Amino acid sequence: MVQTEKKQSYFYGTGRRKTSIARVRLVPGTGEIIINGIPYEQLFVRAEHRRIITKPLLVTESLGKYNTVVKVTGGGITGQSGAISHGIARALIKADESFKPVLRQNGLLTRDPRVKERKKPGLRRARKAPQYTKR
Repeated sequence: MVQTEKKQSYFYGTGRRKTSIARVRLVPGTGEIIINGIPYEQLFVRAEHRRIITKPLLVTESLGKYNTVVKVTGGGITGQSGAISHGIARALIKADESFKPVLRQNGLLTRDPRVKERKKPGLRRARKAPQYTKR
């Protein structure tokens, strides 16, 4: 029995931001972006979030070349849009290695390390202390 190499039908990338994790699949197609089974225009109403999501596709000039299927969990909409952007950028590198310098230059491959700081004992939040009373 002769095994033939199966051509990969999609490119995969994982993106993270704050507490959100996005699993992204790029499939050659018309440029649709589907997030958790819903078109991204319905899920992300703010123009800023849409811009963040499409930025990796815009800088690599591949906006109409790939259909994007995303499963995203955790966090809020800002964290999720950042995670999706990170995942798309990683998947684009697997699709075409020549995109790496462009994506790196635009800061789309670096995972944003900022997360919410934990609450400390005796404080109201991470750093906010109760008002000091002298007497």
